[in-house]
Amino acid sequence: MSITSLRISGSGLTAERARLDAISRNIANVETTRRADGQPGPYLRQYVPFEAITSENGQLGGVKLLETKEFSKEDKALKEVLMPGHRDADPRTGILKLPNVDIIEEMVDMIAATRAYEANIGAANATKSMIAHAIELGRL
Repeated sequence: MSITSLRISGSGLTAERARLDAISRNIANVETTRRADGQPGPYLRQYVPFEAITSENGQLGGVKLLETKEFSKEDKALKEVLMPGHRDADPRTGILKLPNVDIIEEMVDMIAATRAYEANIGAANATKSMIAHAIELGRL
């Protein structure tokens, strides 16, 4: 049972770390107007979905990371700014499309992910403490 608890906490730590990495990328690219391949186009906000792992008997067994996804332009509108001199602005209208990253939303997500990470550390430490106490009792 205790090893299962540590595995569950470990999967939660891994998931929250991936979530924090995606948030960091979003914050770093808050004004990026070129895609990773160098083509014009705004950076699209990323997120990391994960789902619960269940065993054959229906018990929860941690979380599984899914593939990192981008919010599409339809999910969350891109910001548009009139900047006719910018190299990535539309040549006809002068409108520059900026990423769909909201820095306040990212900060709130970062606080939530950090707290979830800390909660998983607390659960792992509590499990380790219980194992240590059980070993001590076994020695008596």
